[in-house]
Amino acid sequence: QVQLVESGGGSVQAGGSLRLSCTASGYTFNSVRNRHCMAWFRQAPGKEREGVATIYIGDDSTLYPDSVKGRFAISQHNATNTVYLQMNSLNPEDTAVYYCAARVVQSAWLCQAALNVRSITYWSWGQGTQVTVSS
Repeated sequence: QVQLVESGGGSVQAGGSLRLSCTASGYTFNSVRNRHCMAWFRQAPGKEREGVATIYIGDDSTLYPDSVKGRFAISQHNATNTVYLQMNSLNPEDTAVYYCAARVVQSAWLCQAALNVRSITYWSWGQGTQVTVSS
């Protein structure tokens, strides 16, 4: 079972940037490298959990919802089993707890489709990191 640990959250003013990190342990990307889907989700108080980025380890393909497209970027660093979420042009609506998630899937297409899968049992989850954007 993979373990995920997020870091990098904090408070920033509107227009600022943050970079979140997610380090995986319990396996190495190389073991099932081509079939891992990594994702970032967020959940604001009183709202449903929302997928904000996915990356398929095998081919680096990514997907973002319109709400963050052009502002957020997900990337991976296999040597350290780390996935990053670079967040730019932040606004108060981005305030939420951000969660890293992982799942083995059979294709990049399934990884992109998983952006909309909010089920707690579908993914392995990290503990979450708070991001607060003030106006």
